[in-house]
Amino acid sequence: MKIGILETDIVDENVIGKYGSYPDMFSNLLLAIDNSLCFQTYQVINFEYPSAIDECDAYLITGSKFSAYDNEPWINRLKKFIVELVAHRKKLIGICFGHQVIAQALNGLVEKSEKGWGVGIYSSDVNGHKKWMLPDINNFSLLVSHQDQVVTLPDSAELIAINDFCPNASFMIADHVLTFQGHPEFSSDYLKYIMNKRRKRIGEHAYQEGMRSLSESVDNKEVAQWIVNFVRNSSDFQTLSECL
Repeated sequence: MKIGILETDIVDENVIGKYGSYPDMFSNLLLAIDNSLCFQTYQVINFEYPSAIDECDAYLITGSKFSAYDNEPWINRLKKFIVELVAHRKKLIGICFGHQVIAQALNGLVEKSEKGWGVGIYSSDVNGHKKWMLPDINNFSLLVSHQDQVVTLPDSAELIAINDFCPNASFMIADHVLTFQGHPEFSSDYLKYIMNKRRKRIGEHAYQEGMRSLSESVDNKEVAQWIVNFVRNSSDFQTLSECL
C-alpha cells in the first residue's frame, strides 16, 4: 500500500537532522506497524501534488504552524484537493493541522480557542468503538501543540474522541476519512523543542503544565495501529502486539 504524505510545513533546518522531516516522522511511525507500506511525499506547501488522484492508495495531511482558515493560496489549493479526495472516497488521514483543514474544507469550522494553547500530553475518551479500533482501548493519550480547534464538525462527520480541552479531538467520515488533533508521530523531545521555541506565545502557565505532563505515557503505537487498520480497511485486523 502506498501512502501519499501531504507535507504542510517544514521542520526547522537546525533540528531536521536530529528529528527528521514530518514525512520522516510519519513513515517511521507507520512502518513500525506495517513494514510493507511505502510512502510518497508531496510538499503541498509548495504546490506539489500527485499527477493523478490514484497515484497513492491513501493520503495523510501533516501538522503545520499555519491555520486552516488562513487565506493562503497553498491552503486554498489543499482544500480543493481534500474535496476531490472525499468525492472519490480516497482514504484520508489528518493530523493536527490536517485534522483542522479537512474539517474547514468540508464546511466545518476551525477557530482560535478561547482556552488558549494546549501543549503536552492530553488524554481523550473514545466516543464509540469501531472495528478498526484494535487494540480496543477506552481512552488514549497523545502529544499536542495547538491553539486552533475544530469547533464545528462537517455535517457528515462522526465524533470519535473527546477531551475537556478539545471536544472534537478526533472524527471520521464514513470509511474514508479519519483525523486526530494529537500527534502520534511526535517524540517528547521534539515537542519540548517546539514548546521552548513558542514559550512566550504559549504563556508560562500552559508551558509549565505542558512540560510537567511529559512524564506521562502516550499511545502513539496504538493510534498508529488504528490508522493502519483504517487505511487497509481489512476485516482481519491484527492487534498491536501481533504487529510489533
